[in-house]
Amino acid sequence: MSHSDASPPLPEQGRITRRDEQTGWRRWLPGLGVLREYQWAWLRYDIMAGLVLTTMLVPVGIAYAVASGVPGIYGLYATIVPLLFYALFGPSRILVMGPDSSLVAVILAVILSLSGGDPQRAVALAGMMAIVSGTVCILAGIARLGFITELLSKPIRYGYMNGIALTVLISQLPKLFGFSIESNGPLRDLWAITSAVMEGKVNWTTFVVGGLTLAVILLLKRWPRLPGILIAVVGATVAVGVLDLATRAGVKVLGSLPQGLPGFAIPWITTADIVPVLIGGCAVALVSFA
Repeated sequence: MSHSDASPPLPEQGRITRRDEQTGWRRWLPGLGVLREYQWAWLRYDIMAGLVLTTMLVPVGIAYAVASGVPGIYGLYATIVPLLFYALFGPSRILVMGPDSSLVAVILAVILSLSGGDPQRAVALAGMMAIVSGTVCILAGIARLGFITELLSKPIRYGYMNGIALTVLISQLPKLFGFSIESNGPLRDLWAITSAVMEGKVNWTTFVVGGLTLAVILLLKRWPRLPGILIAVVGATVAVGVLDLATRAGVKVLGSLPQGLPGFAIPWITTADIVPVLIGGCAVALVSFA
């Protein structure tokens, strides 16, 4: 390359400043670096992506929270706050953040046995597990333990993910059919669901709404540019509200939720909970890490 084709060399001070930015505040707050270089042409795409992800993450966050043994509103909190923090501290511009179905079984196994059906105690246990798992992940990152993921073979990971997918699917089937059961494990839940269907406990209006919502999502997958999940969720919400299906047909809706964000509180647990919470938090960290 000739000198005329090359960019003029930066002054020594300029090079130091740019290098300092790359290894200084930009290393810890990459989101602010993206914001400084943001282009207005990206805005309409980001708005559409935000709408679609919000529409998807709201029901997903609520469903995963309930499946994990905590009140649904905390699924929304766990969806909103981490996303805001990731916008500042997250290094990836394309990674989609949100509740993870692979963690549901691990969290539920700890909460179900310790909470005794008390929702506030379940929230405290889940909150402390989150602190433990987050701390373990931070320490693993500092220690550069990423190589551990290479020790887990693909069959193990795929088997675990498929097993979790089936567990979450089974846990949500009663809501699709419009009745409720006491969760005692996937196989016993399947037997309870089958028995409830045979006994005629199905709310067919609820089943039709849920079935049509799933059908719309699957059909619109053929057209990637169409926000299928957004269309399906908004359509189902409007249909239930306009037709007043909650009152006329007994379709269960979430109802009113607490307004605003929760206040800061330390999730106190008892000494008897320490060992199960530590083990569960480490298990959550391992699954998240892998």
